[in-house]
Amino acid sequence: MMNVGFVIIGRNEGERLLRCLASLPPNCPVVYVDSGSSDGSCAAAERHGAIVVSLDMSIPFTAARARNEGWRQLLASSPSTEYVQFLDGDCQLDSDWVASAHDFLQQSQDYAVACGRRRETQPHASIYNMLCDIEWDTPIGDAKACGGDALMRASALAEVGGYNDGLIAGEEPELCVRLRAKGNKIRRLDHEMTLHDAAMTRFKQWWRRNVRSGFAYANGAALHGAPPERHWVKETFRACLWGGVLPLAIICGVLLGYPAVALVLFIYPLQWYRLTKAAPRKAVAKQWSAFMVLSKFAEFQGVVQFCYKRMLGQTATLIEYK
Repeated sequence: MMNVGFVIIGRNEGERLLRCLASLPPNCPVVYVDSGSSDGSCAAAERHGAIVVSLDMSIPFTAARARNEGWRQLLASSPSTEYVQFLDGDCQLDSDWVASAHDFLQQSQDYAVACGRRRETQPHASIYNMLCDIEWDTPIGDAKACGGDALMRASALAEVGGYNDGLIAGEEPELCVRLRAKGNKIRRLDHEMTLHDAAMTRFKQWWRRNVRSGFAYANGAALHGAPPERHWVKETFRACLWGGVLPLAIICGVLLGYPAVALVLFIYPLQWYRLTKAAPRKAVAKQWSAFMVLSKFAEFQGVVQFCYKRMLGQTATLIEYK
């Protein structure tokens, strides 16, 4: 696997970054891209033998820009690299993952990306961590997109120009849209890949994370919403319907003298009940469905933020949740 290199991005991850670095296989090229850490992350990465790239923080930060700088530095310093394993600094790599993903891509030339199962290190520490753990559990097989942790074919990545630097969220699905447009495929393998530490303990963190999702949906739909892709059009529509249109219609109806319109509010508990029947984990079905209903209000806020910034021609800034 000497043709595999690693790109890690992070900021002030502390012990999480140390665990991430320790989980990597030995003697492989590693690039760590730092976005303004003050906790000694750069020195820790250097001690591990990684090439450290410190981002110019006078330019608005995005994870997309960090990953681009990382893989380009990796190929410049290790030209024989054929596959790039991307990792977030708060993740630990499964010891057998790279070998399995590498073998799959070696044998399947029409696939550009292989990803696996990401799990939370402490799913029971909070309901928010549990929601993340459920979110990561996507179906096995061919997929439309991957997450931040994935093994990618370097040639395919270079062909499409890498990530879109300007995206503050949703950069991996957007990249996968362009990869698939070139005839590449994405595969989720039935294999453990990474452990992730969301470290979400407060409602505000969860809310901001969903605001970011709504922003990403609207941005993705603006970029690739036209047929046949229709990228994130449904997700944007649902956020607007459940988080914006219905509540505003109810408020307007009541204010205009039609109090019976308030009965439409019952559609939310009905939606909650419907979702409990479709919950991926029955043990937390009621909590999961409640947060799924509530998430649409946060997502709508993100959609509005995107539209507002686009209307004013403003550059989007990162929506951080931790």
